[in-house]
Amino acid sequence: MMSKQTFLGASITLLMGATASAQDANVSDLTQRMRELYPNTSFRDVRRTPLKGIFEVAMGENIAYTDASGRFFMFGHLFDMQTQADLTASRQNEARTVTFPTALLGNAIKTVKGDGSRVVAVFSDPDCGYCQQLEASLAQMDNLTVYTFLFPLETLHPQAMVKAISIWCASNRAAAWSQAMLQGKTSAPTTTGHVRLESCLNPINENLVLGGSLGIKATPTLIAADGRVLVGAASAQKLEQWLGGHQ
Repeated sequence: MMSKQTFLGASITLLMGATASAQDANVSDLTQRMRELYPNTSFRDVRRTPLKGIFEVAMGENIAYTDASGRFFMFGHLFDMQTQADLTASRQNEARTVTFPTALLGNAIKTVKGDGSRVVAVFSDPDCGYCQQLEASLAQMDNLTVYTFLFPLETLHPQAMVKAISIWCASNRAAAWSQAMLQGKTSAPTTTGHVRLESCLNPINENLVLGGSLGIKATPTLIAADGRVLVGAASAQKLEQWLGGHQ
C-alpha cells in the first residue's frame, strides 16, 4: 500500500506535469481565482512552494497544494529531505494558538535578558538536540524573558526525566539549564554512566500534564505571549521575526 508521503510525492509530480505547459500564476491572481472558485471557503494564505508550479493554500489550520488552475487539491505533508523539515507542519503551527500558561509560570525556569520586554514560554527536553539548537539561538537574542518548562520525553530520551529533575533541583536552575544545553554539562554521572538521581519537590509531572492540555507533542515548542505556537528549532533571525508577529 502506498504511504501518504509517497502518494503526495507522486501526486505532486502529476500536478507539476499538468502545469508544465501553463504559465506560472501570480500569487495574487491565484488567490483571487480561488476565492471566485470556492466562495464559501476562507483562505488564510496562498504562497509559492519550493516546487515550481505548485502553490500552498492555507485554510485555517488545513494546508493543501494546488497548481495554477486552482482546480486540483492535494492534502498531505511536504518534506524537505535535505533539511529533514516538515514544511506542512511548520505552516500549520503558524495558525495555531493556545492560552499562554501565565498561572503556571512558577513551574518554569525564568531567564531574563536585557530589559526582558518580550516574553516566550518554551517546552524543552534536556536530551533533545533541536532544543539545544534553539537554546543557542536564544543565547544570541536580547530584551527577552524566557520561561522554560522542563518537558522530558522519556519514550525518546530515557534519561531525560532524571536530567530534568537534576536541573530543577540545582541551586541555580537557570545556570544549570544553560550549562546542560549549551555546554553539555549535567550533574556528575554515576559509575554506570547514568546521571545521578537528584531529589527535590519539582513540577515536572505538572509540566507534562500542562503540555498535554496544550496539545504539545514535540520539543522544543514555543508559545508567544499572544498564544502563537512555534514548533522546532529556529535561527535567532527567525525567532526575532516570529516574536514580532511575522511568520
